[in-house]
Amino acid sequence: MRDRWDYVDSIDVPDSYNGPRLQFPLTCTDIDLLLEAFKEQQILHAHYVLEVLFETKKVLKQMPNFTHIQTSPSKEVTICGDLHGKLDDLFLIFYKNGLPSERNPYVFNGDFVDRGKNSIEILMILCVSFLVYPNDLHLNRGNHEDFMMNLRYGFTKEILHKYKLHGKRILQILEEFYAWLPIGTIVDNEILVIHGGISETTDLNLLHRVERNKMKSVLIPPTETNRDHDTDSKHNKVGVTFNAHGRIKTNGSPTEHLTEHEWEQIIDILWSDPRGKNGCFPNTCRGGGCYFGPDVTSKILNKYQLKMLIRSHECKPEGYEICHDGKVVTIFSASNYYEEGSNRGAYIKLCSGTTPRFFQYQVTKATCFQPLRQRVDTMENSAIKILRERVISRKSDLTRAFQLQDHRKSGKLSVSQWAFCMENILGLNLPWRSLSSNLVNIDQNGNVEYMSSFQNIRIEKPVQEAHSTLVETLYRYRSDLEIIFNAIDTDHSGLISVEEFRAMWKLFSSHYNVHIDDSQVNKLANIMDLNKDGSIDFNEFLKAFYVVHRYEDLMKPDVTNLG
Repeated sequence: MRDRWDYVDSIDVPDSYNGPRLQFPLTCTDIDLLLEAFKEQQILHAHYVLEVLFETKKVLKQMPNFTHIQTSPSKEVTICGDLHGKLDDLFLIFYKNGLPSERNPYVFNGDFVDRGKNSIEILMILCVSFLVYPNDLHLNRGNHEDFMMNLRYGFTKEILHKYKLHGKRILQILEEFYAWLPIGTIVDNEILVIHGGISETTDLNLLHRVERNKMKSVLIPPTETNRDHDTDSKHNKVGVTFNAHGRIKTNGSPTEHLTEHEWEQIIDILWSDPRGKNGCFPNTCRGGGCYFGPDVTSKILNKYQLKMLIRSHECKPEGYEICHDGKVVTIFSASNYYEEGSNRGAYIKLCSGTTPRFFQYQVTKATCFQPLRQRVDTMENSAIKILRERVISRKSDLTRAFQLQDHRKSGKLSVSQWAFCMENILGLNLPWRSLSSNLVNIDQNGNVEYMSSFQNIRIEKPVQEAHSTLVETLYRYRSDLEIIFNAIDTDHSGLISVEEFRAMWKLFSSHYNVHIDDSQVNKLANIMDLNKDGSIDFNEFLKAFYVVHRYEDLMKPDVTNLG
């Protein structure tokens, strides 16, 4: 555990620094100062970033796992969902709804960071506001308040880009800061506010008691850490390896002292999603948490004498969604999440004894008046892009499955047969019949030309030059490759040596039981080493994985008739 000197006092703020200067103890003047500075795209000095995080962590350590708050007719509380680094959305919320204060309390329900380009600015505004109004601004942990998620989804890169000298120190304190964030808020003893959702085994009594600070990363199970490591080795400083289930794990013990059951409980409330079907099922799309049905919601709410669950975690076209007979509300505050015009953002205002009120907004120009149907189309097109990557990653398996169903060798299947293959191979419970018109060619008799599942996809160089088996492996495990690279790349240069590249594939082959010939890996390494200096620009390599759709422009909705 590092002290204040390690974090803050050893870093001086030079006289030449012309950004905002915070004065501790902080006041509402500092909130205004920070907002104005960030509107002018100024960067807060690393000294202040570290001091804010250090002081916030000190206050968070005194807080329970669940914050209990009360509303009154004269004191509504505002609930905000995912912001994901979209600073303009936060500015708009404050403009429409007012700044946090004793008379205007807020709950920010996790996922402040990642994806957007202003995650550190959002985090600083929220933390400074929290330090000024610790009883009136409440922060819940989301699944992206996790250093392993930040490695993949951009916040780590943002920190190291904006704070080249002290970025690593900021990342170190962020790990501890995340671990001390409360995991939920209970409003008026009847509304549960958590980031993800629940499962049929959710135990709020246990979650009130769990030592949340032991959960440095929810992606690392407590019984699967490796404590033996050599800190002198570049590879072993982080010690990325794989467990028997294929999960990434690191050396050290980020979840030390948590039981497997405690870990699963926290995973469920951070990662789960509601569904219309009764029951509780593994969340195969996310790889963590579960899908929970209306019966599970009723069971858990009744057990703990609650009336409603407010959660975030999922983008919705209108910024919010009500399901499970009005007992579950999803709130999402990052507008234009997939792309401009894809969705509105929203927040909720709660007052004791009254129905929740929803307020919508959109940080856009031309597309802010898009009808709902066009916003849904935009979201669906973005989702289809992601789905096509899943398809290309299982091309061989899908082709075999199609051919087994195609007894007449006609190259065609019924929509039902095609849907069966897609669901069985990809493991995704989706409305494949409805999606078929967007994914494949259907002839005049209503049959699917099944090889068209792959034809609307073009793979960019250099991936297209690799062996087809290796291409599928690249797409299937791209996320894990990205996390591993960022962990290995301790100097964050964006470069990886050819030897490290080869070593990564050996690791994959052994832990995923995927046989890749050394000659295939060597060929790809040579292709990637563009200037033949023995190094690979891995970030450029990752960009080559993304699927490009030949008919992408034809699928975009017509927005020319917007008023």
